[in-house]
Amino acid sequence: MAERTPGISPFEAWDGEKDAAAAVAPAPAPPLAPDAPKGPSPWPTRMLWAKRGLWAALLLFLATFVWLAFTAPLSKSLEPIAPPELTLLASDGQPIARNGANIDAPVKAVDLPDHVKQAFIAIEDRRFYSHWGVDPRGVARAFVNNMGEGGTQGGSTITQQLAKITFLTPERSLSRKAREMLIAFWLETWLTKDEILERYLSNVYFGDNAYGLRAASMHFFHRKPERLTLSQAAMLAGMVQAPSRLNPTRNLKGAQARATRVLQAMVAAGFITADAAKAARPAQLDVRPEPGPPTGTYFADWAIAQARAQAEEAYGKGEITTTLDARLQRIARNVVARAPLGEAQVALVAMRPNGEVVAMIGGKSYKESPFNRATQARRQPGSTFKLFVYLAAMRAGMTPDTTVSDTPFTQGAYRPKNADGSYRGEISLKQAFAKSSNVAAVRLYEKLGDKAVLQAARDLGIRSPLAADPSLALGTSGVTLLELTSAYAAIAANSYPVDPHALPKDAPGILARLWSPQRSLGGKVHQQMLDLLSAPINGGTARAANLAVAAYGKTGTTQDNRDALFVGFAGDLVVGVWIGRDDNQPLRGIHGGGLPARIWRDFMSQAVAGARVEAAPKEEELPDLPLGNDIMEALPPLDIRDADIDLGAEPSARLSTDIGGVSVDVKINKDGVSVQPSNPAPSEPPPPPR
Repeated sequence: MAERTPGISPFEAWDGEKDAAAAVAPAPAPPLAPDAPKGPSPWPTRMLWAKRGLWAALLLFLATFVWLAFTAPLSKSLEPIAPPELTLLASDGQPIARNGANIDAPVKAVDLPDHVKQAFIAIEDRRFYSHWGVDPRGVARAFVNNMGEGGTQGGSTITQQLAKITFLTPERSLSRKAREMLIAFWLETWLTKDEILERYLSNVYFGDNAYGLRAASMHFFHRKPERLTLSQAAMLAGMVQAPSRLNPTRNLKGAQARATRVLQAMVAAGFITADAAKAARPAQLDVRPEPGPPTGTYFADWAIAQARAQAEEAYGKGEITTTLDARLQRIARNVVARAPLGEAQVALVAMRPNGEVVAMIGGKSYKESPFNRATQARRQPGSTFKLFVYLAAMRAGMTPDTTVSDTPFTQGAYRPKNADGSYRGEISLKQAFAKSSNVAAVRLYEKLGDKAVLQAARDLGIRSPLAADPSLALGTSGVTLLELTSAYAAIAANSYPVDPHALPKDAPGILARLWSPQRSLGGKVHQQMLDLLSAPINGGTARAANLAVAAYGKTGTTQDNRDALFVGFAGDLVVGVWIGRDDNQPLRGIHGGGLPARIWRDFMSQAVAGARVEAAPKEEELPDLPLGNDIMEALPPLDIRDADIDLGAEPSARLSTDIGGVSVDVKINKDGVSVQPSNPAPSEPPPPPR
């Protein structure tokens, strides 16, 4: 029992104990305050961002889907990656040229022997049937191999290679690699493995211009891919890595060594046994020459772009019929081959008045120079450009009988001269056109204005840049022979512009004719132009182009005889001939009224029925001489007595003499040599009768 303190009652002691206990015990908690307002919950914000993220991901997926649908359509993997071989045919069906890659029909995986498919899979993508377009193991294996001494090895799967060759450019960049992987996933999503393998084998390049397994199999082994042996399949599979370096037609040992590595890869993949690999003998080639037309000609190079646009994109070879006339092309080739060109080049274009090109020569030898001087070379047309000056004059109300001054320029900075140095005073436009008067053409140009002449040239199809100055009247701006000939075709057809084309066109319907941009010169102007164009042949600078049928044309010779041309038409043919040197050096003894006119005449005489002139003309032209010989060597020996020789300031000479008792005048100038009887001196009157 606890001791009690003396003098303190029990009740007082108990109260003291209570006080002590109260001092030790914790103070009672204050009464709870009313509930304070709670902060916003973070979950609604998180849900909002989650929804936004899902929408962004969905939009990104849709954008990627749309981008792939437009940039990597699945149908594109079925198209050839190079323009397929196209054979151009003449209008009669005769093959004239072959152009393009050797591409054959696609292969089917189900039809190929297992060892053919396995050869490509073993060396290019061993885990092809197990990955989803990109193989991480393959990438790692290639990285390790490239770091060691195993040589360079790619990590792209067959799917990635299909994406690369059919959808992407050959650039090497991380962005292209990323796009390649993305398209690979896309292809794996929509195509089966066999479909991917088929499209890869049908597109991959094997060298020697062969694209796709079928074309390569036929080219290198003359065997269908469905019948390839193990050795042949191994060689073809090995070539894909480096088609040029491992081309067996140039590096058979290298291709066979690579085929051995393919066989080893097939053993490692478990596709064949080691004994089967050892038993496989090296494949032997069976490359056979492909008979047929040449791969390129002047006409074919010009026509192929039009043919490609018309041909459908498909595997295999195609044929396109052109406007070329095989008979006329042979005539053109033979006529040009006989011409004494020396070091000069030549071009010839023959077309119908509607623009159908039926013959084309772009140079002396396509093999030595495929540059097409008929379609690519812009040379000065010389006086053939006067066609547009005189057309502008007829449009302005002048006629062939309108007179113009054929006198020298005595004022102004630009003072052109006539080529022959002779001037005839006031003459008609027809005479000026026939004699190719330079001063008359420039005077017409200055009177009409440059806009009228330029408009005439543009209307007739000249698209080359033209300088608007008086020298343009003499053809100082370069044009192609093709567009110049097309302009003359517009006169022949009385319809402009004439579009030169290599492929036949369908006859336009009623609506097409109503909306056609074709226009007519008008009956009066057309007849006036025919009147002018007949004058040079009938008695002007183009007498060498004379035919037995109505013929029209114009000569052209540029400064220092650097270019010589004749363009004209007869029957249903319009033909332009150009002669010049590639180095733009002067021609010796060649001018528009000489060799070009004779080439034109010889071509037309064989091409147009009844055009050949049977009787020799009264004025004989100089015989064709090789370049470099003096023009005087062409003259026969003459017994000249009491000769008077008149040498003018220009390159021409006039000789008056007596040959065999007959007085003649021999004139030599740029138009050639002419021999005419001299005007006899008036005899003395008889004495008056006595």
